[in-house]
Amino acid sequence: MVNIKTEYIVFCFFFLLLGAGIRGNAGNRWSIDADGGISWIIDNRSPHSDHIEMSGLKISSVLRYGVDENGSFHLNRSLVWPTLRTIPNNTHASLTRRFGWNVIDMISVNGLSLSNEKVKRISLRGMMTTQSEFELSGKGKLELTRILFPSVSNPLFCEKYILKNKGESIVSIEIPTVRSVMLTAAKEGVEGSYKLVSTLSGQTARQLKPGEELSFSATFAGYKDKESERNVDIDQELQARRDLITNFWSNLILETPDSVVNTMFAFAKIRGAESIYDTKGGLLHGPGGESYYAAIWANDQAEYMNPFFPFLGYPEGNQSALNAYRHFARYMNPEYSKLPSSIIAEGTDTWTGAGDRGDAAMIAYGAARYALARGDKAEAEELWELIEWCLEYCKRKLNKEGVITSDSDELENRFPSGEANLCTSSLYYDALCSAAFLGKELGKPSSQIAHYNEEAALLRQNIDHYFGGQVEGFNTYRYYKGNDVLRSWICIPLTVGIYDRKDATVEALFSPRLWTENGLLTQAGSKTFWDRSTLYALRGVYACGETEKATGYLKHYSTQRLLGEHVPYPIEAWPEGNQRHLSAESGLYCRIITEGLFGIRPTGLKSFKITPRLPKDWDYMNLREVKAFDRSFDIEITRIDEKIKVKVKANKKTILTRKMKDNQTILVHLD
Repeated sequence: MVNIKTEYIVFCFFFLLLGAGIRGNAGNRWSIDADGGISWIIDNRSPHSDHIEMSGLKISSVLRYGVDENGSFHLNRSLVWPTLRTIPNNTHASLTRRFGWNVIDMISVNGLSLSNEKVKRISLRGMMTTQSEFELSGKGKLELTRILFPSVSNPLFCEKYILKNKGESIVSIEIPTVRSVMLTAAKEGVEGSYKLVSTLSGQTARQLKPGEELSFSATFAGYKDKESERNVDIDQELQARRDLITNFWSNLILETPDSVVNTMFAFAKIRGAESIYDTKGGLLHGPGGESYYAAIWANDQAEYMNPFFPFLGYPEGNQSALNAYRHFARYMNPEYSKLPSSIIAEGTDTWTGAGDRGDAAMIAYGAARYALARGDKAEAEELWELIEWCLEYCKRKLNKEGVITSDSDELENRFPSGEANLCTSSLYYDALCSAAFLGKELGKPSSQIAHYNEEAALLRQNIDHYFGGQVEGFNTYRYYKGNDVLRSWICIPLTVGIYDRKDATVEALFSPRLWTENGLLTQAGSKTFWDRSTLYALRGVYACGETEKATGYLKHYSTQRLLGEHVPYPIEAWPEGNQRHLSAESGLYCRIITEGLFGIRPTGLKSFKITPRLPKDWDYMNLREVKAFDRSFDIEITRIDEKIKVKVKANKKTILTRKMKDNQTILVHLD
């Protein structure tokens, strides 16, 4: 243990130096703009390439983009149509095509093609905007702006182009109208052949005077056979996308002295909420990543994302959450056979390839938290049967030591999880606690509520007895019986209010055995990291009261993901998936703030506990326009001398003001 602690101290020292460098402007490729977006001002650090996912109700796009050595922009669009299903109609059967078409190659300027592009700036704010310049003969100069984004509601990817004459002489510009149609093979589509239509809407020949500009557009659309093509107004599509981003950023607003954390939270709301698809099975939130669409998972949606949606107040988000639980409820059965891990293909099929992953615990955990935070009694009543069923299923899976058995966990046998794992039992524990709160609100029998509380108390003891122990010198948790290597999911108990081994667990999480510059390794000694465990860990470390430690690592993580080399969202994993921007990971980032930093724990349809964790170098932190519990309210936390002042306001009225010490908890009623 002595050697590990010495190594840990040295590691922390170098990490602090690294963190200080990362936070400096010189170490970041991107910077924060005045409008809340981020920009990469092109300098001599080229070439550089990256990828980003953006989504709408009928399409998702992964843009692989960058700046070449000569300063020109390169772009490859990977477009996914979730409702254009291919054969076999499995998890990954969304029609996907890549388009490398360089629209600028189609333009003629003074009778010549444009060349020698110099990119000046690339900006991200829920869409991508690039600014470039072209030097023309004489004193001619042309400025090009691209605005790239998915349609909010149509099955098309949109690109608006703006050319501006920045030179001293008239420029002659010719832009053609181009229409390219590609028909997919009928035998490969569930509904036969699909039509992919790429258009350039030009048909322009203009003499552009100095200072004048013109705009044109390109679109990439996908349609079913005999489906009518959309009449596209590019400015209406652009405004709809801007309005969507404004909606996300106008609700659940984080205000702290740290602009990076504020901005990362704002961006995470976009990616977390935009990835919802309008399918024959209703609105379905999907992870994305060019693989996971028109489908739901017991972890990504039921556990990770859905408990967050009520706080954002996004109607489509809440509807997709309720719809997900309704889909899982279709598979309840009197025999208590396992639920599917995933419901795929627009709700028409299931996936159970990893057996029982602890899916019922995930669903019960998420559905109970969602119902409480949503604050809608009718929805809660509807979800109660599903929650009850899942809790009973979990109870029937208890082994003789009183913890839950399962075939695997959410990593689906990528790493060992034994016959019973820490994650599943921890989620079941939290679900029992939430069910007790919810049952009381719904007027369920007091005996049933008492039984849930008794089961939770006993399970908490069993978790410690079964999983607690020495692992690599830390008195933390074995992820499963016989596990002797540190695992990142030892953080899970901290997120559900089990702090019995918090000191050793936090020490182990941030030891060099698990923590890297990219966050937590899934297993000590491996090279694999999944952001989801890092995001859970940061939430848990805040929740257990290690505020300063959590804040340092949160700042490091946020700076890296928002302003570093691969931006601007949390990612799934590496090396698997090449750090895809899966959507639910952004929801987990947001929950670091709501449940970790602010310590919000739903206790009723109109009530919650709050345990604010205000960092010592922050004088304040606010959450404004919170939409949970069927209300709209603000939470203001300020430091006054040695105490913290908590103020909750709704409808422009203060409904609670309290001074308290650090790490204290108060109950808030919004009635």
